[in-house]
Amino acid sequence: MFGAVRLATLALVLWPAVPLVAGLGAGLPGDAAAWLGWLGRACGVVGLAWLLVAMVLSIRLPRYDQALGGLLKLWRFHHLLGAGSFLLLMLHPLLLALAAVAGGPGAVLATLTPPVGAWPVWTGWAALVLMMVFLAPSFSFFGPPDYQRRKWLHRLSGAAIVLGLVHTLALSRTLGSASAAWVWGGVTALALVAFVWRLVLSRRFARRRYRITRVEPLAERVVELTLEGPPLAYDAGQFVYMAPLDAALAAGRGEEHPYSLVSAPHEPALRIAIKDLGDASAALMHVSVGSDVTVEGPYGRFLPQRHDRPALWIGGGIGMTPFVSAARGFAVQSQSVDVQLIYCANDPGRAYYLRELEAIAAERPGFRVHAHYFADEGPLSPAFLESRVPDFRHRDVYVCGPAPLLALVESLLRREGVPRRRIVMEEFDLL
Repeated sequence: MFGAVRLATLALVLWPAVPLVAGLGAGLPGDAAAWLGWLGRACGVVGLAWLLVAMVLSIRLPRYDQALGGLLKLWRFHHLLGAGSFLLLMLHPLLLALAAVAGGPGAVLATLTPPVGAWPVWTGWAALVLMMVFLAPSFSFFGPPDYQRRKWLHRLSGAAIVLGLVHTLALSRTLGSASAAWVWGGVTALALVAFVWRLVLSRRFARRRYRITRVEPLAERVVELTLEGPPLAYDAGQFVYMAPLDAALAAGRGEEHPYSLVSAPHEPALRIAIKDLGDASAALMHVSVGSDVTVEGPYGRFLPQRHDRPALWIGGGIGMTPFVSAARGFAVQSQSVDVQLIYCANDPGRAYYLRELEAIAAERPGFRVHAHYFADEGPLSPAFLESRVPDFRHRDVYVCGPAPLLALVESLLRREGVPRRRIVMEEFDLL
């Protein structure tokens, strides 16, 4: 199934290029200006199609993301398609203007700024401006993105796509009428389904209502919520999108954010660990017991469902949560395991799950826990790993935590000869 979904996604991305290549076979452009004009129009076709495909991939259908490596990888692919679409659509008018250079400055100016009545061209410019507005927060040049602002700005993508389609259908000469019908009709239909699901149907069919029955402080600025409600099938290491409905919250009421599950899949209640990383999560430090939340998911594909290969887990901060969920699940698993866990923290006061994990390790043969404190021992080193897990170079390695920890561990493991295919990383910084 996973292979079929990946092939279908690849086919969707390459779909608009098929009639372009077929059209070239029927008659190649005659000179440089003709080639530039064709390339400019081709950039417009592929760029708009990729924008539509990016919308299709934003559907966030629970469990669908696993076929593409989990929601984090799917989001990265979505972002790459969006960036690629933006670059192609920027090249579209530039190449058309270059194609008009032979006609003199007036021809170039007419291409870029046609008469006011040339509405099909102006709809294209309007679509491009809207893309600049909603894509700008995605680039690091503008600083760390505000989650809610970015989410709201992305809604402009719908208007940009409509204007882009009007522009393309009114002016397109690159695709024949039959090809245009199945390219734009097919991709647009899928994008429309994704749009309706995300904004309308998912609220009714994918979101579940739970009640907070416990708020347990784990450390300064870290709490664990216990939620009771309908059963949810999930795997250890997955996460959900949760939106609190507590009217007394100082911020974040009704806003959905991703949070990792720390309960084991066999537990009747859901447990979610939350660290104060912004206004919404800071408010949840004081959420009311008895208030409701909505939950959508599960998402992600980080840890394997079966632990039948020697593994090394390395986690830090709130990134320990996937490993806590899996370790809690060991209590009802009969299979033997060979798992070594490195718990990275600044100091013992920040290792808020360490005692519980050590207790599980004492009862579960094959599971061992080692603490590493940056304040006392400095960065994680090969010597530390060698002393605790001598065969770490031959294990499958799973790493979760903040970006600096991931970069450090990946560099360390690669220098020690661990193949990239045996390193699975998940940055705990999801938007």
